[in-house]
Amino acid sequence: MAVRDPQAEEFEQHREHLRAVAYRMLGSLSEADDAVQESWLRLNRAGTDGVENMAGWLTTVVARVCLDMLRARRARREDYAGSWLPEPVVRADPAGGPEDEAVLADSVAVALLVVLETLTPPERLAFVLHDMFGVPFEEIAPMVERTPTAARQLASRARRRVGGATPKQDPDLAEQRRVVDAFLAASRAGDFDALVAVLDPDVVFRIDAGGVGPRARPPEVGAEEVARRVLKSGRPFAGLGRPAIVNGAAGVVVVSHGKPLAVVAFTVARGRIAEIDVVIDPAKLRSLPVHD
Repeated sequence: MAVRDPQAEEFEQHREHLRAVAYRMLGSLSEADDAVQESWLRLNRAGTDGVENMAGWLTTVVARVCLDMLRARRARREDYAGSWLPEPVVRADPAGGPEDEAVLADSVAVALLVVLETLTPPERLAFVLHDMFGVPFEEIAPMVERTPTAARQLASRARRRVGGATPKQDPDLAEQRRVVDAFLAASRAGDFDALVAVLDPDVVFRIDAGGVGPRARPPEVGAEEVARRVLKSGRPFAGLGRPAIVNGAAGVVVVSHGKPLAVVAFTVARGRIAEIDVVIDPAKLRSLPVHD
């Protein structure tokens, strides 16, 4: 008979919450899992004596782990070529229903994670913990070695950056899918005018090829420029696109011979596509299920 481990059982009750915190901090599922595992190791070393609020204690621990990981990663990413995009969270696109709206409401958009990556690690921690998870600034302050007032200022600066740089996604998942389907149809047909019509005039196109190679390019901006890029490089793949929900929004997985080649996230704002984020980095596609 297996011996019950109350500490392990209690940790498992908080695992999904901790993973949600870590993913928003790091933008990587694999790194988030590493951070959660490290928080478990620290819990084992420290024990639970004197811990009255286990959820709060574990949230603090995983946030500190993520802060250290962000600082180390920031130093490594100076030579990253092209755009860095988060590791996408993907699931098959169902027929649609109320549950999909719940998924959308509880998700974190790729566009938001891209903006979070531009913040300093302390700004990101303060914003994620306070604005997304309601952690008081009195608890955030020791993590970033600042006063509660200074921690509040960190979150405020982050909030302004996020608000000014992130287009507001249309909330209707069915409307998002309609716009994305129109984009795919125009791409498959090679219809430049129809493609431009579905793009926001200031649309941003980003591609993450893992920071290496000739496909790693800086973002492209503008409907006509992006349409030309899509028709030149993406048209052969448009027919391989399969509907998916990417980070809670209508997206596409490009599949060939059962192997995912790319994940495409779209930000649909005011009925047009405002951002297109293409992940082709094999390391970020590794966790995707193999398709038939």
